[in-house]
Amino acid sequence: MKFKFIDEVKRLQSPPKVINLFSNNEIKELIELHKSLPITVFNKKQNVIKKRWIQNYNKTLDDLFINKLREILGDFKMDNLQSESGEDFFGLFQESFSPLKLHVDSGFNLNNIVYKQTLVPLSSGETVIFDNKWYGPSTNFTIDQNEINEEKKSQKKGRNNRSSEHTKIYGAKDFNTDEHEKYLKHENINNLKGLKIQMIYKWKVGDILVWDRTNLHCSSCNIKDKKLSLTTFTKK
Repeated sequence: MKFKFIDEVKRLQSPPKVINLFSNNEIKELIELHKSLPITVFNKKQNVIKKRWIQNYNKTLDDLFINKLREILGDFKMDNLQSESGEDFFGLFQESFSPLKLHVDSGFNLNNIVYKQTLVPLSSGETVIFDNKWYGPSTNFTIDQNEINEEKKSQKKGRNNRSSEHTKIYGAKDFNTDEHEKYLKHENINNLKGLKIQMIYKWKVGDILVWDRTNLHCSSCNIKDKKLSLTTFTKK
């Protein structure tokens, strides 16, 4: 399964970039918003608490965030989930206690022209972005056949696929052992064969990280207690 408009998706691609975008006061407002929002999901397997940014909790902050995104992304549409009334959620606050493994956030509608995703750090942390691209639906990549079989049985709507297809696409070159030890000890090194790191972003509060939704990525294994961020997904 691949995107219908792959050429358009590729035309919009660009290297990851980091921009210092938010003032200290704006970061404080985002953190206070996170505290006030209801919990959407407590994924015990991933050890992460997720909260959707619901519109109109803080209309001024809504407008500020969207306007700042337009400054750096140009025209875009949100590709987050929607409320029951059809309003876009502005993003997903994620409070992670364990590092997230190798995946891609490319969405579930193969007719969409997926664009950029953004991450706003609200604590310390690290994100690893790989140079490798994926042109199918959102997927967690694993060579653990038990995980793949579990996903096939559940078939839950809105849940990432589980796949080992990446091992057939990117080649069999062994992953760099030094980089694995330093940043990716939570991953089976054989799950990273054929992958090449494009960026290791050390989180800085006030920044926004922007990258293509087709880039494979994961958390670094270097996490202290927990980390907090805001992630947004866009399309054209």
